[in-house]
Amino acid sequence: MSARLAIKRFAQTIALAMVFPSAVLCGFGRIELLYTLFAHFHAMLPGFIGNFFRVGFYKLTLKECSIDTTISFGSFFSRSAASVGPFVSIGSYCVIGCAQIGARTQIASHVEIPSGRHGHARNAEGRLGGSLEEEIVIGADCWIGASAIVMANVGAGTTIGAGSVVVKEIPARVVVVGNPARIIRTMKVELAE
Repeated sequence: MSARLAIKRFAQTIALAMVFPSAVLCGFGRIELLYTLFAHFHAMLPGFIGNFFRVGFYKLTLKECSIDTTISFGSFFSRSAASVGPFVSIGSYCVIGCAQIGARTQIASHVEIPSGRHGHARNAEGRLGGSLEEEIVIGADCWIGASAIVMANVGAGTTIGAGSVVVKEIPARVVVVGNPARIIRTMKVELAE
């Protein structure tokens, strides 16, 4: 093990120990009100120390989260049912709901992944009822550009252009842009598993 990796693992261990009390208090993500409170708190910790704390907190509270992830300032997961693969990078000020994010995916700043299409049913008086949330699956090796909104599944190796709004499922290895997002190019490259 290299000295740099050893130092990183030491810092990750310290961060896990520091966030352990907040993970316990929120029932390791099962007490939604407290989970949300601590997720917001950890989102506001600055610098590389904040990144270690955010990743440590989500490692202990999300359904799955690799310790080898980067989650930048202001970003948070609104649902503890999310999964984050290894070597994922999430930019600043992202809001992610119930999502499964594949390995090595990179998400730019200000991206929203709000747990799929939100169907808001109205009752007989026209009042809004509860919403129906779906898990969003984002494949491995994707790039999601700044300020994109993703409300449908995205295949592996896909690029979502900045500001795009994804409202229907996107296949693997394509480039999509626009609102609504549409395919502008198909990539011929095969991805390693």
